Amino acid sequence: MTEQELWKAYVSMLPEELASTLHYTAWHFCDNEADANELAELVLAGVKRGTASSLWTYDITGDPVPVVGERSVILDWSGNAKCVIQTTHMDIVPYGEVTEAFAAIEGEGDKSLAYWRAAHEAFFTRECERLGLIFDESMPVICEQFEVVYKPL
Repeated sequence: MTEQELWKAYVSMLPEELASTLHYTAWHFCDNEADANELAELVLAGVKRGTASSLWTYDITGDPVPVVGERSVILDWSGNAKCVIQTTHMDIVPYGEVTEAFAAIEGEGDKSLAYWRAAHEAFFTRECERLGLIFDESMPVICEQFEVVYKPL
């Protein structure tokens, strides 16, 4: 299913006055196929209910920072639409202050903060290198929580 088809199916279930006001972004998790696909499946299973991103990336790209209420179409690596999520909560904290509770909400690996730190330091290091930056633990991280509001049958 394409992102447009999934979005159309989602908004068709909403009152017209709400549906006509909504917009979405479409994206996949992570920077590689295996992780992108695995994380999308964790969202569908209800295990992954959060995601973390670098504020530095948004500063450099000029993309808008996620906001509460925003909807996103989650894609797999190949661009297949998997579900629609809605951001329910967001904090910006230094990487070194991300909590065990948030790591569990992200739902990756064994859901521990140790796993979260290892996986995210590797990801953020690669991302920083692509942007000409150097990762450090003071880097501001957007800790976004979400809920699945639509998934196809």
